[in-house]
Amino acid sequence: MRCVYHLIMPAYFERLSDARFRIEDAVRGSWSPNDAHIAPVLGLVAHIVESDRDRRRSDGLQIGRIAFDIFGTMDTTVSEILDADVRIVRAGRTIELVEVALTHRDRISVLAHAWLMHPFDTAHLAGSGAAPMPGREALGDESPMASDKSFGFVSTIDMHRKSDKPGHGWAWLRPQLPLLEGERVSPTARALGVVDVANGIGPLIDPRLATYPNIDLTAHVFAEPKGDWIGFETTASFGPTGMGLTSSNLYDEEGSLFGGIQQMNTVRPR
Repeated sequence: MRCVYHLIMPAYFERLSDARFRIEDAVRGSWSPNDAHIAPVLGLVAHIVESDRDRRRSDGLQIGRIAFDIFGTMDTTVSEILDADVRIVRAGRTIELVEVALTHRDRISVLAHAWLMHPFDTAHLAGSGAAPMPGREALGDESPMASDKSFGFVSTIDMHRKSDKPGHGWAWLRPQLPLLEGERVSPTARALGVVDVANGIGPLIDPRLATYPNIDLTAHVFAEPKGDWIGFETTASFGPTGMGLTSSNLYDEEGSLFGGIQQMNTVRPR
């Protein structure tokens, strides 16, 4: 399924200056047409981390872990502008901690902390004990996240998905648009720009019964993903007092595990 956004919108964001960005229409969210979907926003933050790194140093430190705290929604009908402030929390020769505060209407919307790690040649040691990810053909025909009534970000995602039971499923996702207009974005930042949709892949309950947005997302990445498609094996769990946890293994197009994410959900009965 292809929507019209890839015909009229060149990217999810436009850079206005070193630290200012414009939210494009394709970023509109799934809970409300007025709010920005947080998924591409997190990818933008990862790109900001890497762009700042490249301005300061040339030794190729790589994102190993990035934790996003989500402070609230971003009403794009009031303002389409995002401002970024980057701070080095812990400087180092081989490891450093970077903070990004992303503000909307002069309020912090996302606060991220990224550990950057020096690369070493461990190709001869690479591998994983995780179960292999089923290929796209094993998940059946394309099953878009979007419906005829969908809008914004979810309408720009190609998807194959399958759920074997409530709270567990697999999916292959591919964004139709580049993250940022006219700018090279790393495969890691591009992947991090879609991973927030994980809590919709293998839902534990019918979303008509409750909403379950996430208040954070923590990603661990130990390899740069290859290819356009990103694979998810996702498990959702809810507790008895309004809290839930969504956990996903992440795979690249070649079927290699490259990381994982966890999201804390606030579960609110309708």
